[in-house]
Amino acid sequence: MKARLLGAIAGGLILASAVPAQAERDTARFTSLTVFGDSLVDAGNIFTATGGAIPAASQGYFNGRFTNGYDYTDLLSIELFGAPTVASLQGGTNFAFGGARASNTNPQVPDFGEQLGLYAGYLAAGNQVDSNGLYILNFGGNDVFNAPDDPAAADMFIRQSAQDYAAGVQALNDLGVRNVLLTGFPVAGPLGFSAEQYLTEELAGLSLTGDTSLFRYSYFDFFDRILTDPGALGLPSQRLDITCQAAGPAAIANDCDGIFSFDGIHFSAPIHEALARDIDSQFNVLGSVPEPTTWAMMIFGFFMAGSAIRRRKRVQLSYS
Repeated sequence: MKARLLGAIAGGLILASAVPAQAERDTARFTSLTVFGDSLVDAGNIFTATGGAIPAASQGYFNGRFTNGYDYTDLLSIELFGAPTVASLQGGTNFAFGGARASNTNPQVPDFGEQLGLYAGYLAAGNQVDSNGLYILNFGGNDVFNAPDDPAAADMFIRQSAQDYAAGVQALNDLGVRNVLLTGFPVAGPLGFSAEQYLTEELAGLSLTGDTSLFRYSYFDFFDRILTDPGALGLPSQRLDITCQAAGPAAIANDCDGIFSFDGIHFSAPIHEALARDIDSQFNVLGSVPEPTTWAMMIFGFFMAGSAIRRRKRVQLSYS
């Protein structure tokens, strides 16, 4: 499968160089969105590489995503730029592949290091790093799922995953990337918790440029709040005992509302919507900055207000 993927990737990179960049919004905090990751944020790379066979629309999957709607990176992109992310094999800047790992250990699909290689090819085709863009990294689940059964070997495996994950952050920084949103390992349990600890240690040892912003998002915290107070995330109580697919067509038609998992591995669309809202609330991803003319008007307004106050104080003093 990997050989077929490489052929499709080569075609995708050629297409990417021919597609104009998305129009920027003057007041957006970020001017572009680039994604690296696994099936939680794959916008259609596996779908494209398999000729539409995986994930199958007949099973309720939406537009090549591994869920029943847009994923959280799509939703952030829609709010920022008016359109969802586009898979790199379709000419976009979403380099995520279902099944990918932070460690370069999956022989079937491009893992994080290989996705960075695809991005390097994208840059070599004449594109540029957007220092004002947001780069989202979403890895870790497949590393935990595929760790060896032996505890010592498993610990070594996830430690390497954490090292490779952090090394990818450093590589992006060195390329000129200045805004990185990094999600943690999304699989609870002893191995997942250990992986998070290792990742914390590895990130602390990076040599990032002074103006690089690293936004780290915790899936574990998100899951805990879903269980304890879903209403605060804009969600009803979630069913964890059944998947949306198993619940049947009626549940899918109802947007899988109140069901946490779409297929037993991937989040349902409402969970992605809650993710997008929560990430924005924590890091102000959708926050805007005033246009230059607006800044000028604001500064002028502050100046005039200050002048008025000073004049008022002088008048008051003259009568004292």
